[in-house]
Amino acid sequence: MLKSILYTKVGVIILLFLNVFLIQGCNNYKNIAYFTDLQDTVFATRIVEGNYSQPVIQPDDILSITVHTIDPQSSASINQSMTLPTIGASSATPIGNQLTSGFLVDQNGEVQLSMIGKVKLAGLSTHEARDLLTSRAARYYKDPSVQVRFANFKITLIGEVARPATYTVPNEKISLLDALGLAGDLTIFGRRENVLLVRENNGTKEFVRFNLNSSNLFKSPYFYLKQNDVIYVEPTKGKAASTDAARTRTITLVASFISVLIVAFSRLL
Repeated sequence: MLKSILYTKVGVIILLFLNVFLIQGCNNYKNIAYFTDLQDTVFATRIVEGNYSQPVIQPDDILSITVHTIDPQSSASINQSMTLPTIGASSATPIGNQLTSGFLVDQNGEVQLSMIGKVKLAGLSTHEARDLLTSRAARYYKDPSVQVRFANFKITLIGEVARPATYTVPNEKISLLDALGLAGDLTIFGRRENVLLVRENNGTKEFVRFNLNSSNLFKSPYFYLKQNDVIYVEPTKGKAASTDAARTRTITLVASFISVLIVAFSRLL
C-alpha cells in the first residue's frame, strides 16, 4: 500500500512537469504562425487594406531628380547631382557606408538646382514635387520631363529579426511585411503579437503596435511605412531565459535535485 502511494506521488510530480512543458510548447507554437485568425480553407479571403498615403519630402532627404529635354546637352548641367554618404543596407548591398547620388533637401526644405535655383519641396509628395519642378523648368527648357524619387528612402529594423539594420529601399511604397522580409523575417524568439513601429511626425514620436497573428494588420493605416520608420521586434520570455545563465544554472540544479529524489524513492521502495 505504501509503495503504491509513493509511486503515485512520484508519478503525479512527473506528470505535472510534463504538463507545464507541453502547455508552454503549445502556447509558443500558437504565437509563431502569422494570421492565425484566417480560416484554413480553399476559398479566398478578401481583406480591404488601410488607405495608403504617399510619403512627403522632409529636410535631410536625398532626392533623385532628372530633367529630360529635347536637347540632352542643354539639361546636362541641371542633372549633375551630388554624391552623399549614407549608412544602410539593401537586398543587394551589405550593411555599412554607401554613396548615394542626389540632391539634399536642406533644413529649410529646399533643393538647389542649376538654372532653376532654389525650390522648396518639403511637405510635397514626389508627384507634387515633379509637377512643381516641371513648371519651373519650363521657363528655361522646351517641353521638359521631370522625374523625382527618393534616393535614401530608409527604414530601420531592430530586435529579434534575422538581419537587423537600416535598409535603403528603391521605392516609396513598402509595407511592414516587405520590411520584415528584407530583414530575413523574425527569429523564433520574436514576439509576433507585439511588433512596435516608431514614427516621427512633425517633431513628435508616434508609437504603434502590430499583432502579426491577426489579419487586421492589413487594415491598419500604418501598414505601409514611411521613410525613417523604425520597427522593433520584442524578444519573448524564452529568449530572455536562454540568455540568462544564472536562471539556466538554477533550472539545471532543480532538475538534478528532482532526479535524485526520484532515484531515492525508487531505492526505498
